[in-house]
Amino acid sequence: MVLHCCFTGTTFHSLKLAAIPYLSKTLTYYSRPLLPLVVRSLSASAAAATDDNKVVKPQWKAAIDFKWIRDHKESVAVNIKNRNSTANLELVLELYEKLLNVQKEVEKLRAERNAVANMMKGKLEPSERQKLIEEGKNLKEELVTLEEDLLKLTDELQQEAQSIPNMTHPDVPLGGEDSSTVRKMVGKHAEFSFAVKDHVQLGKELDLFDFDAAAEVSGSKFYYLKNEAVLLEMGLVNWAVSEAMKRGFTPLTTPEIVRSSVVEKCGFQPRGTNTQVYSIENSDQCLIGTAEIPVGGIHMDSILSESSLPLKYVAFSHCFRTEAGAAGAATRGLYRVHQFSKVEMFILCRPDESDSYHEELIEIEEELFSSLGFHFKTLDMATEDLGAPAYRKFDVEAWMPGLGRYGEISSASNCTDYQSRRLGIRFRPESSSSPKKGKNAAPTQFVHTLNATACAVPRMIVCLLENFQQEDGSVIIPEPLRPFMGGLQIIKPKHLQN
Repeated sequence: MVLHCCFTGTTFHSLKLAAIPYLSKTLTYYSRPLLPLVVRSLSASAAAATDDNKVVKPQWKAAIDFKWIRDHKESVAVNIKNRNSTANLELVLELYEKLLNVQKEVEKLRAERNAVANMMKGKLEPSERQKLIEEGKNLKEELVTLEEDLLKLTDELQQEAQSIPNMTHPDVPLGGEDSSTVRKMVGKHAEFSFAVKDHVQLGKELDLFDFDAAAEVSGSKFYYLKNEAVLLEMGLVNWAVSEAMKRGFTPLTTPEIVRSSVVEKCGFQPRGTNTQVYSIENSDQCLIGTAEIPVGGIHMDSILSESSLPLKYVAFSHCFRTEAGAAGAATRGLYRVHQFSKVEMFILCRPDESDSYHEELIEIEEELFSSLGFHFKTLDMATEDLGAPAYRKFDVEAWMPGLGRYGEISSASNCTDYQSRRLGIRFRPESSSSPKKGKNAAPTQFVHTLNATACAVPRMIVCLLENFQQEDGSVIIPEPLRPFMGGLQIIKPKHLQN
């Protein structure tokens, strides 16, 4: 039997089914029947600053299965090492044990306080009653102290757990980016009988970009698109959205400013070292780096019907990234910029379907880029190149003649339930019999989330200009894009235009 683990994303073979206890949002530890081997995913806690005398609750919490982590300590430790994570597993487990001990003490004192309260209901001598009153008072004071300790421990535990990444698909290659394996190679290098120009030179000669003016207005890594480049961006966006809609995706435009907590719940660190997220000063809001974030938030804290799944969205948005630490030749021109347009696909589905939808997403990407005539390779990204939420990630790298290298133009990630357990997105399974309500209703499960880039406009423009350039300096527009560009077939230098 093959089982899929919702906390870890791992596929297990020939394991026994089990109901797994978990730590609830109310911090009461108990057991509850779940989907076989469904294990709770980790989450970050957006805890506010606190001093030694004040307990401040985090802005949000996630259901975290610390018991599963403890019981599978070796596997979690290996995964942390394989992903080159800085997570402190020992500290997480130490805090968890402390929390359990304090929890036991709290339950013991509550039981004693209830026993004293019951004793006071009967007829008692005044001296005995006074003795019980004093005992109840002392128990209450002890309980208040312990409950404060319990809250502090819980907040610390949630805060530490945020750095533990999702578990990893067993087929993911180990190591850094160079260890990633090629799963498909499509097309071949374009051959040119003339000196190849890069997109920056082509854009200058065709009057498509203005980097200098943008640098004066906004700073480095910004740009103006001009003339046919504007039509090219709009054409790419409408083409990508249209193609996704043909495949059953619901189109969206999204907010481009979101709350910091939503960014965190999706697995990003808006205020971490070398963050790629622009935070808005004196607010709890950020600019989005991908539409994955606001789309993920649409169903936040919701229980969906099983019949509504899968939910497939294709979202257009502008994206903003700091590109902290980015350097080198690959940053030239449009390849790495602070603001760009992107079309993103996002799926919410049942846990047993996420692997197949991951395959569907990468196949859609490959179909889109093949239809434009790109030469590209699809990579199964290695463990150290996976972001914290990703269970598995496929990247598409297209050949860019001007750069003389492959450049990433897309990725597709299966995040299993890592994001949904932070965002609180669940579904209630439906049985063939009449649905039960209330306490007899089937327990909810967390959905799996997946995301994939249909079109990151600037890098698509890089590919189009560099791969379809002609000896006279013109650039041919691939046929699928022409209906979305008013029938434009070729971008010509101004001196060749009629």
